[in-house]
Amino acid sequence: MKAIIAEKPSLARNIVAAIGNMKQQQGYYINDEYIVTYVFGHLFTLADIEDYHGYEGDGKWSMKNIPCYPDTFKFNLKKDATKQVDKGIEKQFNIIKSLINRDDVDNIINAGDADREGEVIVRLIIINALEDKNKLKTRLWLPDQTPETIKEGLSDLKEDKEYDNLANEGFARTYIDWLYGVNLTRYATLKTGTLLRVGRVIVPIVKAIYDRDMAIRNFVSEIYYGITSNEITNGEYVELNSKEKFDKNEQNKALELCKKYNEADAIVTEKKQKKDSMNPPKLFSLTKLQNYLGKKYKMSMEKSLAITQGLYEKGFLTYPRTNSEYLAVAEKDKIKKIINNIKEIGYPVKFIDKKTIFDDSKIESHSALTPTYKIPDPKNLSEEERIVYQTVFKRFVAVFCANECIVQKTEIKIMVGDYEEFNLKGMMILEPGWTKYEEPNSKDKILPNLNIGDKVNHIFKPKEKETTPPKHYTIETLNNYLKNPFKEDKKKLEEDTNEEIDDVEEYKAIFEGLELGTEATRTGIIDNARKSKYIELKKDVYYILPDGEYLIESLIHMGISMDKYKTSELGKALKKVFHDEITVDDSVKLAEKEISEVFDKKDETPFFGDVVGTCPYCGKNMKITKYSYACEDYKECKFNINYYICKKYITKDIFDKLIKDGKTDLINGFTSKQGKEFSAMLTLENKKINFLFK
Repeated sequence: MKAIIAEKPSLARNIVAAIGNMKQQQGYYINDEYIVTYVFGHLFTLADIEDYHGYEGDGKWSMKNIPCYPDTFKFNLKKDATKQVDKGIEKQFNIIKSLINRDDVDNIINAGDADREGEVIVRLIIINALEDKNKLKTRLWLPDQTPETIKEGLSDLKEDKEYDNLANEGFARTYIDWLYGVNLTRYATLKTGTLLRVGRVIVPIVKAIYDRDMAIRNFVSEIYYGITSNEITNGEYVELNSKEKFDKNEQNKALELCKKYNEADAIVTEKKQKKDSMNPPKLFSLTKLQNYLGKKYKMSMEKSLAITQGLYEKGFLTYPRTNSEYLAVAEKDKIKKIINNIKEIGYPVKFIDKKTIFDDSKIESHSALTPTYKIPDPKNLSEEERIVYQTVFKRFVAVFCANECIVQKTEIKIMVGDYEEFNLKGMMILEPGWTKYEEPNSKDKILPNLNIGDKVNHIFKPKEKETTPPKHYTIETLNNYLKNPFKEDKKKLEEDTNEEIDDVEEYKAIFEGLELGTEATRTGIIDNARKSKYIELKKDVYYILPDGEYLIESLIHMGISMDKYKTSELGKALKKVFHDEITVDDSVKLAEKEISEVFDKKDETPFFGDVVGTCPYCGKNMKITKYSYACEDYKECKFNINYYICKKYITKDIFDKLIKDGKTDLINGFTSKQGKEFSAMLTLENKKINFLFK
């Protein structure tokens, strides 16, 4: 008898439907060959600090309990809101325990989701429930949940030891995230008196949005001049934009150059025209799908993942949490079947075997998102489900479209005297091919009808322009940043639509663990940041909120550096665990070292409520509050000194000097409302802070 433990009830039902002829019992299904039971995601969570020996207390957080580095990490069944073991979870765990310990069960099958989290969820059940550790344990790995795939998976079970490295990576991530979250959240909260959620990934995500919004807020626009011409030749406007730029005080230089250009002839020196085929975009990874849905439909990452996950559980899409846009070579026969089904409902598709589609070197665990052979009736889908399904479906049709997209590409070069060459590029679609189903990326213009030797009319004029601030992060640009935070955010548009985009660097970053979060976790972490009111999402644009500013600025003052560099280093360590290059303990020790560096500096900044001096006006204690050094009798005394003055953080040393002497030394780094930095001394007089300039 084989006992299958599914990660969710929905997966259990799909497995039961694929097996057939199973009777439902309380908490499981059964026939003569299989028992199928299920969990509800995580049944176990890591124990809290107070659960470890030697950490007993009154339930309040204390510096006495941290940092906590367990020798062996403990797991407990999840608790409810009253901090008691959840009765429903306990009941299901006991059902599973009784089933897998039956004498007639000789094979326990892990049917967690096909990722490291799913691996850990079910392994924890087996580790804590199985009495005979020698029983055979195998893995059911499902790229989709169609009956055919489930049957194939059950006929090709592999021993669970083949997934040990994946499990080790999952456990390492769980331990490291616990160490950071529990230790640093408590530490930062005790320091500030405000609950601050400090996590390995949430902080660098919030900081990215904070840094961008601060750059926008502090941006000071500057005027400059470009020179441009837009005159009619052969009945059509020809726009020429020079690469030359001039500062706001160099308008005369711009006029001089315009004069030179206008006195010279502008001649078409080269014209190239050719017909070519334009390649479709790649299949979707989860991130690229979320980017597309966010940009086109303003759909949040949380919603798009939930809908995609639901379509996967219904058997209509493949496993959604994939970071690849490629298919595995071994999947060609499966893809042929999907193509045949799509062809039968009237779409012009054919099997295409190309490296831009099938490439094992670009796949870590899961292939690109595709439809399955199981095609839904649109009437049975909600409007949002139709949008998501059709997006994935049409991308698949575009990639395997039987009709090529034929374009005419034109390149015209115009020389203005001996001064500057202007390149104009354009494209016209002659045969739409796959563009019937997917919009092309190209932004090439339709060019005017010019030929070699034509003289182009031109009148260059200075054009006043303004520098623009960086743009707020959108769902698309934030996702692109998080996938590779060390690469400039460049739009991957192909100027020459016949050349394939080189994405080797992108996949190298993913496989090395440089990304912030993963396809499986990123959506949930960003949603937690929104629920914590650190960031907000309006349409598809992210903004920092006051609580997010406070989080980042407080961490900076406490010397807690949770930037992309440290987070990526830990991500790389997790990948090394996966590749069996280091142990789980090695990765945990790395995290402990980073956390210890924070606690080594704990005395450098005071804690919330600490007395830091004596009020010079009423003689009572000055204390650390959320936003300022304040007199403990502030309601009566009305004296405090804000931590920030003109965007400069007022350190404890500056505060001490100001309270003691009524005047500070020269301080650099103040910023005016116009965005200009300045230096000044601070003086204290009649409870007011003033600037004193040398």
